Amino acid sequence: MPIPVDSFYLDPDVEGTLQQKVQRLVAEGILSGRFRPGEKLPSSRKLARHLQISRITVTNAYTELLADDYLNSRGRSGYFVSKTAPVPASFDPPARSEKGGIDWSRAIGRRFVSPGWPIRPSNWKDYPYPFIYGQADPRLFSHQTWRQCALQALGQKDFSVLTADYYEQDDERLLEYIQRHILPRRGIAARKDQILITLGAQNALWMTAQILLTQRRVAAMENPAYPGLREILSQTRCRTVAIDVGPEGLPPGRLPPDTDVVFATVSHHCPTNVTMPLERRKELLRLAEARGFVIVEDEYEFELSFQAAPSPSLKSMDQGGCVIHIGSFSKSLFPGLRLGYVVASEEFIREARGLRGLVLRHPPGHIQRTVAYFLSLGHYDAQINRMRQAYQRRRAVMDQAIAAEGLSIAEIAGQGGSSFWMIAPPGIDTEDLARRLDRRGVVIEPGRGFFGPDHGPSRHYRLAYSSIHEDRIPEGIRLIAEEIRASPA
Repeated sequence: MPIPVDSFYLDPDVEGTLQQKVQRLVAEGILSGRFRPGEKLPSSRKLARHLQISRITVTNAYTELLADDYLNSRGRSGYFVSKTAPVPASFDPPARSEKGGIDWSRAIGRRFVSPGWPIRPSNWKDYPYPFIYGQADPRLFSHQTWRQCALQALGQKDFSVLTADYYEQDDERLLEYIQRHILPRRGIAARKDQILITLGAQNALWMTAQILLTQRRVAAMENPAYPGLREILSQTRCRTVAIDVGPEGLPPGRLPPDTDVVFATVSHHCPTNVTMPLERRKELLRLAEARGFVIVEDEYEFELSFQAAPSPSLKSMDQGGCVIHIGSFSKSLFPGLRLGYVVASEEFIREARGLRGLVLRHPPGHIQRTVAYFLSLGHYDAQINRMRQAYQRRRAVMDQAIAAEGLSIAEIAGQGGSSFWMIAPPGIDTEDLARRLDRRGVVIEPGRGFFGPDHGPSRHYRLAYSSIHEDRIPEGIRLIAEEIRASPA
């Protein structure tokens, strides 16, 4: 029995090419049971005329569906729904009981629910003035070259990389490029058995905390600091000590004598952007060797040092094996990639590899190989160069606008980065300021979430320029200044 041509309708709101839309129409019709095995589809000419698209588009869609066994072809008779086409499972869902059941609030304990940080609208891209940190700017990213690398990674010669379960291993090409090109820029020399690929810096921090910390151990962290780290440490139930950060970063002399692990962002402190001087880094390393504690170095923004030459990483100066170095491609490529790495002693990497294997085996092979191609073909360096130039321009525009409007920068960053750490006049709660600016199309990040839970209202806020075009910066800064001046004292 032929399927009526008026059974097909192209929804303009559905994403994809016309060919993909036709494929989806047919596949969904088969999977839903509307198109049954053996039924004949409209001819490509007839369906093209009905949908007002080219015949070759329909023919190509039918060919793809034929390859996936949704359709079969019978010579000159046309295309038919395959008798072996995929079909959805047929079952009746059980009736839901309204009585009894699990008390989930008691069963789960609610240990992993975020406390509400970060405070930002989910649709921040729709705002005209998004001073949002850490998000990708599509104008600075070469989608074409990324697509080429992804397609290359899908090729036949990389089929085993795409499909195999490597258990606890990583992509050799990606490891080699990180070892030979990424780490030397940081002054780090490492063997492959001292490198582990992670699902971003967050995953690396979590694994590090799980391995190093228990209820009987002490972790020192910066204050203010990355809020995600504070949540990670709370899950380990260790004793956490927050060390106030000054203009030169974390002061090593204030570390408690019983410290087991120190978490630090020495190149670009999060969120103030200050850089720890070389002498203070040496002092921190001397203390680590003398007292036997571990330093976890999170170099989340190393590539974005455009105002001055980057300082050597702690790991490059580490003679005693005290430093665990964490790097990420989230800021240099895009955060949705979720790919980073850890560099540490082979003993630690062996344990981390085992933990990663229990949780997720390894990051997807296709993603690893795509990044390996993107790095090795020179696209990564071109990307970093574009970002540095754009960020340098945006920073200059923002610096000028901030000065013109009389806003106050809390800490001056000397090496670049992608944000400013600001401070509002006394009496202004920046969470309230953010809510009022939201109504004017401006998105800022209030500072309260970067401090400990007992900090209370904060005058600090972060303004990032990674996601806003330089042409919109002056007006956005003007609106912030206007709202601050209108704030009740």
